[in-house]
Amino acid sequence: MVRATLLLLMVLVAGCGPSAGVHTIKLGHGLDTNHPVHQAMVYMQERVDAKSGGTLRIQIYPNQQLGTERQLLELLQLGSLGMTKVASAVLEGFAPQYKVLSLPYLFRDEAHRFSILEGPIGREVLLSSEPYWLRGLTFYDAGSRSFYTKDRPIHSPDDLVGLKIRTLESATQVHMVNSLGGSATPISWGELYTALQQGVVDGAENNPPSFYTSRHYEVCRFYTLDEHTGLPDVLLISTITWSRLSPEQQQWVQEAATESAEYQKTLWAEATREALAKVQEAGVEVIYPDKAPFAARVTGLYEAYRDDPVILALIERIQAVSP
Repeated sequence: MVRATLLLLMVLVAGCGPSAGVHTIKLGHGLDTNHPVHQAMVYMQERVDAKSGGTLRIQIYPNQQLGTERQLLELLQLGSLGMTKVASAVLEGFAPQYKVLSLPYLFRDEAHRFSILEGPIGREVLLSSEPYWLRGLTFYDAGSRSFYTKDRPIHSPDDLVGLKIRTLESATQVHMVNSLGGSATPISWGELYTALQQGVVDGAENNPPSFYTSRHYEVCRFYTLDEHTGLPDVLLISTITWSRLSPEQQQWVQEAATESAEYQKTLWAEATREALAKVQEAGVEVIYPDKAPFAARVTGLYEAYRDDPVILALIERIQAVSP
């Protein structure tokens, strides 16, 4: 069934092709159009159009119109889709260096996170997926992820015991939730609202804007800001699509992507403030727990990489960077 769907999408979706002198790159993602990351991609679309004088265009398909994050990545690898945006954790199964970004409490603060993602280490991680036909263009700020639950608040890791918590399709995320006492349950983003309603899971974890724009707050009445991970979103282009662009077109796309990431940071900060205010107005209890017990429970995730020289070296380099 999945193979048939992918084949259908291959027919329907052209990654990048000329039409009367205009090249169009199709970009699919799973977010709502109100989400600040979508709005940043619209800004990128406008910048590419302006830089190219309308000869290079990006056409955006939001809301999982073209598939789940994993399906979209596979379409990029085939060259059947030009670009996509996914959570960095989803890339772990495609490019191992992304695993480091899923580690909980990796970044000391927001300034440290930006210094890593916008610096040489971040660029290295972005390009690490090129051998897998996925070229990272930029990171989008996705803030910090925290737990939200339906029936009981989370004040400490002990409160997670016995709860089924939706995670991304990431081995590191699964290990983290299990280490904290929950039962990790990977479910696609598009299926999560129904899964929460029907009790397939008891809760999930995400950043405030995603919690708000997904309307998960209608089901989950407790939001615990333990801020366990600072997973960024990643804007990617198929290396097949990239290779079809001229050097000048490649420069336009990269510049527009970088500019959109800077623009998105402002959008994100405002969206985070608004989201927290809106969910509280809707009756959600926002909890600010002591983070130390959460951090103490997940030290084993770092120990697990003692025998992985690539990830261990990245961890040590990240920890050594001063903002």
